[in-house]
Amino acid sequence: MAEIDSETLACTYAALILHDDGLPIEAENMTKLVKAAGVEVETFWPGMFAKALASADINELLMKIASGGPAPAAGGGGDTPAAGGGGGAAPAAKKKEPEPEEEEQDMGFSLFD
Repeated sequence: MAEIDSETLACTYAALILHDDGLPIEAENMTKLVKAAGVEVETFWPGMFAKALASADINELLMKIASGGPAPAAGGGGDTPAAGGGGGAAPAAKKKEPEPEEEEQDMGFSLFD
C-alpha cells in the first residue's frame, strides 16, 4: 500500500473512532489515536481531516455511503443558487429501470448432455 494511502486511511479510521466514541474530531485527538496505533503520518494530515470534517454531518455521510447514494460535494455553500441559475426547480433524476431479462431459448442441445 502506498504511504499516502496508509496515512489517509489511518486518519479516516481515527476520525471514525472519535465519532463513534462521541469525542470531537480534532487534529490533536486524531494524532493521539494514530500514534497509539503505531502509524506514522505527516503532521498536516490530521489537521486537514479535522478541518474537512468540522462542518460535516458524519452520520449523514455514513448513511449515504451505506445506502449507495452519492456523497455530497465538498465545500458547497448549499444555500446560494448556482451562478446563472434560473431559480427554477431542478429536474428530477430519472430512475434507471432494470433491463428486462433475456428469455432463455432452446438451442437444441444441453450443456450437461
